[in-house]
Amino acid sequence: MLWQPSLPDDYVKATPERLAERISARRKELGKDLVILGHHYQTDEIIRHADFTGDSLKLSQLAASKVKEAGAKYVVFCGVHFMAETADLLTPEHVSVILPDMSAGCSMADMADYDDAVSAWETLRAGLKARGWKGRIIPITYINSTAAIKAFVGREGGIVCTSSNAQKMFEWAMAGGTIPRKSGEDIKVLFLPDQHLGRNTAAAHGLDVRTQTCVYDPRLAAKGEEYGGSTLDQVVEAKVILWAGHCSVHKLFRPEHCDQVRAEDERRASDGAGNQHAPRTTILVHPECCKEVVDKSDLAGSTEYIIKTIREAEPGSRWAVGTETHLVNRLAREAGERDVHVRILSDCQCLCTTMFRIDQPHLCWVLDNLAAGKVVNRIVVHPHARKHALESIDRMLAMSAPMGAAAKGVKARAAEPVTVD
Repeated sequence: MLWQPSLPDDYVKATPERLAERISARRKELGKDLVILGHHYQTDEIIRHADFTGDSLKLSQLAASKVKEAGAKYVVFCGVHFMAETADLLTPEHVSVILPDMSAGCSMADMADYDDAVSAWETLRAGLKARGWKGRIIPITYINSTAAIKAFVGREGGIVCTSSNAQKMFEWAMAGGTIPRKSGEDIKVLFLPDQHLGRNTAAAHGLDVRTQTCVYDPRLAAKGEEYGGSTLDQVVEAKVILWAGHCSVHKLFRPEHCDQVRAEDERRASDGAGNQHAPRTTILVHPECCKEVVDKSDLAGSTEYIIKTIREAEPGSRWAVGTETHLVNRLAREAGERDVHVRILSDCQCLCTTMFRIDQPHLCWVLDNLAAGKVVNRIVVHPHARKHALESIDRMLAMSAPMGAAAKGVKARAAEPVTVD
């Protein structure tokens, strides 16, 4: 976590209404020089100030396009650190990308350290070589990773993925990546840093995740377990080596929450009124949830897919959504106006605590500084990482649908075939 200085009392003690007024005044003052981006997981008080909302990649792409269109000088990214890094990679170097609170990190991204990744890479390749294995390992990193990890992946011929295009990037890697796979050549994927997205993607690809995946945990490697808790035999047999990372929000959703929704459906269908035609609740989750939850859901897909699905839902339908609570609450209010019933899959407080650190006091503080000609909390990717990090991102963008194209899920309704990007 990066250090964030304490704010002056003027910001801490100001009322939400006064802060909102000050932020609006600064936005007007800075005009076209400023673009404010708000991630879907942000609170309503931040979203109302955003010029654009979206997921991490969409916002970074928007930053690049809108900076070019308007000639903006400053991009204030109301998200977390890795998102601001990605925006810095995709915008011109003269543009300042600013994170309102430097302590807004991502626990998942922090679970994949550059030195650990390099150590794992060398250990895995050496162990496989000792067994006479002559194939290739191709790394894939989820966009929820640091610029350093993206650079490692780019340097080693790998690619970045998002939750909406993970299947397509996975297929690219299994086909050989930058070098087409030769007949009979064995390809393995090292998937960082989210083991759950990696496992769900491997399953959608048709792999038996029990026998064809294994987990590398850098914490266990640091304790002397050479292959991060797996055996060399498991590494040899695996098609996918999963990094032991996870999203702290989506990990909170459990299979029993799906069971509770099904039990509630049964009770509602057999209530005293004999309502046998009560609508069944559709369970819709993000693929950062564990495979057991995805397996019990009806649909699984990216944040954009979840939003699109709810907005297109039929009136009277019922939904239980497994993703961050601020987004679910916003969707529930919006959908309720169309008689679409949306609830969060679990009653636990499933919020992104680091995203929650971006608030009006910090946003007002960075804008006041910009108006005074001072850039604070600028995020700059180190030049040594920039080249290879961009390689991994550019490989993905070259194969991705245009921004704004229809979102797709990694799992369709149970009676339908799997839908992938």
